[in-house]
Amino acid sequence: QVQLVESGGGEVQAGGSLRLSCAASGSIFSYGMGWYRQAPGKQRELVATITSGGTTNYADSVKGRFTISRDNAKKTMYLQMNSLKPEDTAVYYCSAVIGRSSNWGQGTQVTVSS
Repeated sequence: QVQLVESGGGEVQAGGSLRLSCAASGSIFSYGMGWYRQAPGKQRELVATITSGGTTNYADSVKGRFTISRDNAKKTMYLQMNSLKPEDTAVYYCSAVIGRSSNWGQGTQVTVSS
């Protein structure tokens, strides 16, 4: 089990950028990691994932704009978000999965104004 803490959220104008971080309390070397988001009144949805080997996957809505990465030595995962749109407004959560164990952070708010 690892504890996860997200940071880097905030309010930005459309077209702007933010970089989210997800800091883990322990080693993430063997974990599959991911970013999810939940907008008001909507279900939580996948944004991007990165395997322990570095393979990435993105939701169609963020492809070409968002980049997920990880630094195992720093026990941190990142989400670089560029060309932000108002529809990207949501609480963003990070997750770490290994086997049947999944861990979640508390979320960080991202608000994109038009």
